[in-house]
Amino acid sequence: MKFASYIKNGTATFGALSGEGLVTLAARLPGIETLRGAIEANRLAELGAIARETTPDVSLVEVTFLPIIPEPSKTLCVGANYRDHAAEAGKTEKAWPGYFIRVDDTIVGHDMPLEAPQASEQFDFEGELALVIGKPGRHILESEALSYVAGYTCFMDGSVRDYQKRCISAGKNFQASGSSGPFLVTADEIPDPSTLSLSTFLNGERVQHSGLDMLIHSIPKTIAYLSTIIQLRPGDVIATGTPAGVGHARQPPLWMKPGDRISVEISEIGRLSNPIIAGA
Repeated sequence: MKFASYIKNGTATFGALSGEGLVTLAARLPGIETLRGAIEANRLAELGAIARETTPDVSLVEVTFLPIIPEPSKTLCVGANYRDHAAEAGKTEKAWPGYFIRVDDTIVGHDMPLEAPQASEQFDFEGELALVIGKPGRHILESEALSYVAGYTCFMDGSVRDYQKRCISAGKNFQASGSSGPFLVTADEIPDPSTLSLSTFLNGERVQHSGLDMLIHSIPKTIAYLSTIIQLRPGDVIATGTPAGVGHARQPPLWMKPGDRISVEISEIGRLSNPIIAGA
């Protein structure tokens, strides 16, 4: 089942994909108003069953997509986690995942504009697979880690490279520089995420492509490691890293600019696409 967070008639809500439309699911079950709330209550399967028996109430073009989880407890992003990307960045493979945190104001939904910053021209693309945690966990065993995943989505980790060289948190946290969505595909439909493939397109031209089997640190290892550091909570988003092909590694460099469109496509999940505008 594919779930989404969106605005319908001016109200933030969530629903499930059904054909060419969405079945809005907020308040279908008592106390469940958001996708994060549905995950926390462990009601996704029940809501999916409702959606399968219900006629869509809104078309995809009638909604404004929100980030897949609009207000997660945290968004953790793994860096330099593909072998080819680590090589093009001149980084050695580490024994453990390195990560940084993105704040909510940096992430927008599908088809919403990303803002090319006024302060820099070095606005780079990083297409990624992200997962959403489905139940609380601390000190999770790697062998059990996938059972903590609610589902998977597309993620654009837009990065401002000159600021990133000064401080990784600065380069990764410009206003409206990243996106997630449009859909969360439940984990039961993707039993082995390492079989997925990812592509990034800039203005329709493919600029990144890789299988998820090229990750240095697997998704189970990443979940287990992060859970040793901090409690993972339902609705937490973990972005798993980007493959080779990023703009700063090209000669000449390739930056996103106003008027461009950036898209991330992942097999079995779908396509996340955003126009680029000039930042305020």
